[in-house]
Amino acid sequence: MPAKVKGPTDHVVVVGAGLAGLSAALRLAGAGRKVTVVEREAVPGGRNGLLKKSGYSFDTGPSVLTMPDLISDALACVGEDIKDWLDLVPLKPLYRAFYHDGSQLDVHADTNQMQAEIAKSISSKEAEGYARYVEFVTKLYKYEMKDFIDRNIDSPLNLLTPNLARLIALGGFRKLAPKVNQFLKDPRTQKVYSFQAMYAGVSPQQALAIYAVIAYMDSVNGVFFPKGGMHAVPRALAGAAEKHGVTFKYSSTVTSIERKNGRATAVLTDKGERIPCDVVVLNPDLPVAWRDLLGKQPRSVKRLKYSPSCATLLIGSSKTYDHLAHHNIHFGKSWAGVFDELIKKKTLMSDPSILVTVPSKDDPALAPAGKSSYYVLFPTPNLSADIDWEKIGPKYRDEMIKSLEDRGYTGFGDAIEVEQLTTPLDWKNQGMEQGAPFASAHTFFQTGPFRPKNLAKGFENIVFAGSGTQPGVGVPMVLISGRLAAERIVGPVK
Repeated sequence: MPAKVKGPTDHVVVVGAGLAGLSAALRLAGAGRKVTVVEREAVPGGRNGLLKKSGYSFDTGPSVLTMPDLISDALACVGEDIKDWLDLVPLKPLYRAFYHDGSQLDVHADTNQMQAEIAKSISSKEAEGYARYVEFVTKLYKYEMKDFIDRNIDSPLNLLTPNLARLIALGGFRKLAPKVNQFLKDPRTQKVYSFQAMYAGVSPQQALAIYAVIAYMDSVNGVFFPKGGMHAVPRALAGAAEKHGVTFKYSSTVTSIERKNGRATAVLTDKGERIPCDVVVLNPDLPVAWRDLLGKQPRSVKRLKYSPSCATLLIGSSKTYDHLAHHNIHFGKSWAGVFDELIKKKTLMSDPSILVTVPSKDDPALAPAGKSSYYVLFPTPNLSADIDWEKIGPKYRDEMIKSLEDRGYTGFGDAIEVEQLTTPLDWKNQGMEQGAPFASAHTFFQTGPFRPKNLAKGFENIVFAGSGTQPGVGVPMVLISGRLAAERIVGPVK
């Protein structure tokens, strides 16, 4: 049995109303615990934030929603149905991929439809390779999810299951790019089914093949968009939690954790409030939680290596482009080389691949009538790089605009009505170590049992949740981390 917190667990304080904290709060409430959530912002969401400007509504964090069953599962813990809280639109296509040679490829979750798309756009042989790839990632997900992602892991010995042998036999611990290339021979499909490694903070060339499971989560299982934008998800989770007795204290920052004899006894806020508790769940970025709230920095946390960061542009525009889907990926000509720039050399990509999301395409209410909202993401190094973002930020914004115009967004700059640039420095100021919103990278020794544990060493009743702990980064993973945190307190939850 996985280790649990010691002592009473009647009143749990959750610090941070991010997705992980909300997932934990729902499960704890469902298990009969008194739960108080303390959140520094005026709204729930954490990195899944909200910005409103001049009639536009922008999501400030994740733009891709996969595996909505995990949201359903959290809501079901308090007897709620996701359909009563969220209106989810399945995206068709999931992505539209644009390539430097002018070709494009629509990515579909339906395997027959995708095979037809690849056969039409590339070749029937490549379509056959895609079918074999889907079979591979489906097995990968089956073997990986239960034993390696969706459970608390206290020791590498916990991994000694029949599914470990199956993963090894499947090639799950080889490098991702070569494994993908066994099935897919065209650079266009290779890119579209391996770029997801970036979500894990490593290049496709260096990532383990087990991270193809991320491609399964979106490109096979499907991508969804909640009406109202991605921020509708934390609003729904918080609303359901509040309905079932969870207390929320917004615009309140936890300044310290009161401790006695290795136990947290209360949280203290910037409003002078002392909230006694039996257990604390910490949702802030893990190294920040250790340093700022617990006054320690364990060696295992100090030596963590962090994912690359990104620069995002939130744009309210008078211009609409008919050739775009909801999610659009513009791949540069260079591939392996730009990852070397980003991760090894820690320089800005000379030929970046770009994500452009158009949320107003599926929810026009997110922009004024006849106008569009855009979420533009450029990968960048994190703050370990020698880049002065205070100085280069405005210049880089101009380069981002030019890059978009060069890739078919004619007149993009002139049509901007509202904008907000977020750089790695801004991510750091929001509480993300090294300005890395994707947290510590999923290298081999920062994955699974080697990733920082969700029980705070040296404390009997402090639990971590979020992307910095097990199982890792991404909306599905942090929702799972909330459940795993709750299980450290109350045992298995349903």
